Formats: sequence, structure tokens, C-alpha cells
Amino acid sequence: MNIPSTLKSAARSALLGSFALGALGTVAALAQEAAPAVAAAAPAAPAFTVDKGDTTWMMISTVLVLLMTIPGLALFYGGLVRTKNMLSVLMQVFTITSVVMIIWVFYGYSLAFTAGNAFVGGLSKALLSGVSVSTLSETFTKGVAIPELVFVVFQMTFACITPALIVGAFAERVKFSALILFVILWVTFVYFPIAHMVWFWGGPSAYSDPSGLIFSFGAIDFAGGTVVHINAGIAGLVGALMIGKRIGYKKDIMAPHSMTLTMVGASLLWVGWFGFNAGSNLEANAYAVLAMINTFVATAAAAVTWIVLESLLRGKASMLGAVSGAVTGLVAVTPAAGFAGPMGAIVLGIVATCVCYFFVSVVKNTFDYDDSLDVFGVHCVGGIIGALGTGILVNPALGGAGIVDYSTADFAAGYAGTATQLLAQGKGVLVTVLWSGIGSAILYKIVDMIVGLRPTADAEREGLDLTSHGEAAYHS
Repeated sequence: MNIPSTLKSAARSALLGSFALGALGTVAALAQEAAPAVAAAAPAAPAFTVDKGDTTWMMISTVLVLLMTIPGLALFYGGLVRTKNMLSVLMQVFTITSVVMIIWVFYGYSLAFTAGNAFVGGLSKALLSGVSVSTLSETFTKGVAIPELVFVVFQMTFACITPALIVGAFAERVKFSALILFVILWVTFVYFPIAHMVWFWGGPSAYSDPSGLIFSFGAIDFAGGTVVHINAGIAGLVGALMIGKRIGYKKDIMAPHSMTLTMVGASLLWVGWFGFNAGSNLEANAYAVLAMINTFVATAAAAVTWIVLESLLRGKASMLGAVSGAVTGLVAVTPAAGFAGPMGAIVLGIVATCVCYFFVSVVKNTFDYDDSLDVFGVHCVGGIIGALGTGILVNPALGGAGIVDYSTADFAAGYAGTATQLLAQGKGVLVTVLWSGIGSAILYKIVDMIVGLRPTADAEREGLDLTSHGEAAYHS
């Protein structure tokens, strides 16, 4: 749902397969080899208007998305694990955020948002080559732009939180070194290509230019249902299965050590999610407000639904259930945020919660896999419900905003029909699941062969705080 710079380089650089993950110096060398060729008769860039209000909103949104990750996601996950692993989860999320920021400016932005092919971009903007205070990115309004640097940092925060989400699937049983190596490989070969496939296009002024594969299907994803949640959720499930269950799973007590911190983390996630969803509009206008109100009501509806389900089925409503419902609503509304109407968003939150509750409480126990913090059950399943639901709720007849047709003179919003849009959404979901699932499995295996995925049994029993980091979250 996001767009590349409108001041495009004429370069078409080397394919991703030629890029070697080695020392960072290798990246610099490849960037030099990918110097742009001079186009014969490049069309003049159109004139753009930059509004300080849009720029300010995007800077605020960027900080809000960072808040989602650190400390929001870190505290949410940290409170859900046992005391002996609290600090390890905080360290994992914090380190992933820091590492991915460097990777993003080295080559991630270029692979995601330059015109390579339908699957991945090139290296023409590696090391942010050609990106400066004078380059712009067009928004979804023809002739309106924001500084490219603010688009770079906004998308950088998405690249940071997505691999951090994966941590929850195999929390308490993964080597720190293995996780960081996996994340470096995963963002390179899974996240950046998916982001390119879903969000890369020419923008309103060049809507007919080649786009990413999933975008070309006609699939819509406002803020990352496929790119972030399905992508991370399926990678988390694959990791949980390949790493195996925690020692003592279903035998020892593995209750969350601090629901207080989990509630604080979930609340920070909700606050930060306004940057995530409303910021994805790229402009401070009515569509950003639509994404904002949908983020309010879908989340609230999902939280209330989970509370009601627990009250009816278990006799008691839990804090864990309330925050699980809230996160489910946030996940489900992400792809629909700027497309659905508020009533549609409420329905989406309710439906997603019912399905995710079933997966978390029934499917996981039936198939007996140890998805520690329900990353698959909430993020992947909720993301799929959200992605498919977006294809229905965008319909103006259901209160949706419609899909803008940039080939028309007035950029009119319409709807191709439920069957057509659901097919496009389904194809996008399928490509994401296959790319992330297969790619992640290969990368886990590579990491296991190099450093081993799992700590020793003794280290796991003692806790990763001390055995991996030599310190503890608490002293008493």
C-alpha cells in the first residue's frame, strides 16, 4: 500500500540472487557495481507539492511505529514469558530493531522500493544512493509528495517490527546468535521481496509502470496484513515446529510472569498502531482519519468479543484474553484500515476474534504445536481474515471507501465485485504464505547448520536471561 520515490533512478541493478550476505563491505561493493546507466530520453519528473502537515504526520507516525516495537512489543511478549526469560525477550526485540535499521538503509529499502522485477527490487538505492533532502515520494494523490527520507524511515519501522513479531512463536527456546542470523537472512530473502510484491508501484503519476507481483493481482493491503502479519505469523509457525517444543511443555507451569507488563505492552501497541495504520495513508487527510477510527473500533470490538467468549465458554474473562482480543482486532483491521467503513471494521474485529480464539484454544491443542505466544494463531490467522475481509468490506455498498482507479481522469473510486476482489486477495495471501513458509524453512535449516537453533537443555532449564546474556530481569 506504500509507494516508491517518484524521482526514480534509471538504474536496473543486479538481482537479489546475486547479492551475498557477507561483511557489510560487500554490500558497499555491490552498490558500486550497480551504478545506474544513463537513460536515453528519461521523461521529466512532474512537479509535486509538499505539505508540511503531511511531512509532520509521517514523522509522528514513524515514531509511533517504533513505540509499538520498543517498548510495546517487547513488554507485551516479555510479560507473557517466565521470569527467567524476560530479559532475553527484551534483548531479542531490541537487537532485532537495531540490526534491521542498519540493513534497511544499506540495501533493504532498495530491494523493497525500486524497480527490479515483479518479485524484488534492485540495488540502485543501496546505501541510500540518490536519496537526499531534495528527493520525494508521491502519495496517493497525484502531484502530492512527501520527502523521500521520511518515507524511508517510516517503512524502516515496518521492517523492524515484522521479524520481531516472529520471536513470540518460539520464545524461551532459541539461541540469541541463531535468532539474529536468521533475522538478517529472513528480512533479506523474505520480508523485502514480500514488501516489494505487495506495495511497489509507480504511484498516481505513473500508475501504469511495472509493479510488484501481488500488487499486479489487484490485491489491496492498506498497512501490512500480508507484508507484516501473515508473513511473520507463518514464519513463526515454521520456526516453532522446526525448533520443537519447550522443555516441560504441558507438564510444567508456564504461566505469564507479569500480566501487568503485558497489559502495558498491549496498550502501547494499540497507541503505536495509529502510526502503523493511519500513517500508511501518507497524508494527513480524511482517509488517515478513517484508518484511525477503524483502528479504534475494530480493536475495541475484538477485545470485547474475546472477553464475552471467555465468559461464556470458561466462566471467567481474563486479562490475557482481553489483550489477545485487542491485538487480534489490530491485526485484522491493518489491511482494511483505509478501505473499510467503521461498521465494517467492527464486524471484521468480531469475526477475526471468533476465528482466532478457535485456533488458539482448539486447533493448537488438537495439533499439539508449541506456538509460545500464539503468533500464528493471532497474526497469521488474523491477517488472513483481515486480508480476505478487506476484499469484501472495501465495497462502497457496505460502507467501504472503494478502490481508486488511477486510469480514470478523476481517479474515481469503484469496486470490481466481491468475487473478483476476493480472488485477488486470496492470490496475495497464497503467495505470501508460500514465499514466507518455504523461504523461512530453508533459512531456519541453514542457521541450524551454521550455529544451531536451540540452546542446550541445561541452558534452557536455567533460563536464557542468565545463560545467553549473563544478567537477570529482576533481583530479589
